Amino acid sequence: MSAVIAQRLFAFLATLLATSLVVFLVLEVLPGDSAQIMLGVDAEPDAVAALREKLGLNRPAAERYLTWLAGFMTGDLGDSYTYSVPVIELIVDRIAITIPLAVMAMVLTIAIALTTGVFAAAHHNRPGDWGVMLGAQIGIAMPNFWFGILLVLFFAVTLGWFSAGGFPGWEDDPLDAFKALILPAVSLALVQSAILARVTRSAVLDVLREDYIRTARAKGLSKRAALWGHGLRNAMIPVVTVMGLQFAFLLSGTIIIENVFYLPGLGRLIFQAISQRDLIVVKDVVMLMVIKVVVINFLVDLLYVAIDPRLKTAT
Repeated sequence: MSAVIAQRLFAFLATLLATSLVVFLVLEVLPGDSAQIMLGVDAEPDAVAALREKLGLNRPAAERYLTWLAGFMTGDLGDSYTYSVPVIELIVDRIAITIPLAVMAMVLTIAIALTTGVFAAAHHNRPGDWGVMLGAQIGIAMPNFWFGILLVLFFAVTLGWFSAGGFPGWEDDPLDAFKALILPAVSLALVQSAILARVTRSAVLDVLREDYIRTARAKGLSKRAALWGHGLRNAMIPVVTVMGLQFAFLLSGTIIIENVFYLPGLGRLIFQAISQRDLIVVKDVVMLMVIKVVVINFLVDLLYVAIDPRLKTAT
């Protein structure tokens, strides 16, 4: 088991290092003057030269990369050109919205997908199965921002149960802050749960065809007892894979939803940084999102070891 974890950890660190190099190369080394891009094409040469000096762009690329990497490891991400504050402060303020939103959406996704996916598999080729698969197909076909707009029109504009957008802040009124995230979380969860429900259904159906399930049924267990007692754990291996990918997407891919609901999260921050040519913020936030994705995949790999006993003895 320790060998498996060591292999996963090595792959985790190697992926982070390689990804950091790619992010740095794309934003700082490839053709184009970062200072010129940030100031605009009409900027005075003296202003461009001064910004290059301030950003350290006149230093060798290898030195800049190592300095940036060391700063990332110590929490010194530099200062935002647009906001004139440390980037770490911007990230801390915004991540307090993005992470709760992603967690809420993931909890809803798991609750909806596992329930409907197992139900569809248990009622294979019956009306319940057809209904779940039809709903899942509609959910996959519809973009989440469209669901978000529909939710705003119905629950905010028509019924007035929720606000149409914005975020009041956790420190002012936690209940209102929680309510402000409900509609965005639901709009994200509907699409993701449709995907996960199909995966869950397929995984459970594969398990139900295994010999040990037939043996359990032959010993007198009901179909429900055999599924929940013996089959569901094995069916969870492919499901957990998709869960990890989905949670990584929810953490890193909320840009559209946060703009639809005017939520000042990480997604909206990177959107604003791109539009304002604040490449320092773009580089740091992109790298942070990459780290979150890699960390989640690493945790999913460790979860495999807990779910599948065969991996504990792998070398």
